[in-house]
Amino acid sequence: MAGTRAAIRYAKAILNMADSIGVAKEVNNDMISIASTIKGNAELNTFIQSPTISVDVKEKALLEVFATINGVTKGLFHLLFENKRFEILEAITVAYSNLFDEANGIEVAKVTTAIPMDADLEAKVLAKISSLSDKKVTIKNIVDPAIIGGFILTIGDKQYNASIANRLQVLRKELSN
Repeated sequence: MAGTRAAIRYAKAILNMADSIGVAKEVNNDMISIASTIKGNAELNTFIQSPTISVDVKEKALLEVFATINGVTKGLFHLLFENKRFEILEAITVAYSNLFDEANGIEVAKVTTAIPMDADLEAKVLAKISSLSDKKVTIKNIVDPAIIGGFILTIGDKQYNASIANRLQVLRKELSN
């Protein structure tokens, strides 16, 4: 991702500022909201990335779109305005959330399933997670019909693949030997 090192520097500075005044969690909620809005809205993403739209127009528009955000987050918009760096906004939001989770001992477990998880599968996954990690874990469900069934659990650099697609692949290898 372009400007990743710069994005991490911005994210660290914003997290330090938010922490110092006790609003790190609120700012994290802002960052999650901004990231999902940018990711889910191609027009907004194109607008932010456009080199032909002036930074003051971008700042005003973002302050309007995200009118309810924390003052620290508004400060980030102004910093990006001053440094003409709006193109790294999404990278900053992702970096901030990762740093926030790390600082609070929260690990994000990515659970890929063929269909959205139900309560029963979530309970099984949480049981598996507790055997892999001693941190507080939040689950992020990614839906990918290509895995056919079961789930793929990724925590940090560990992966547990209990998908039907994986079992079929293993079976194919065994039969070809």
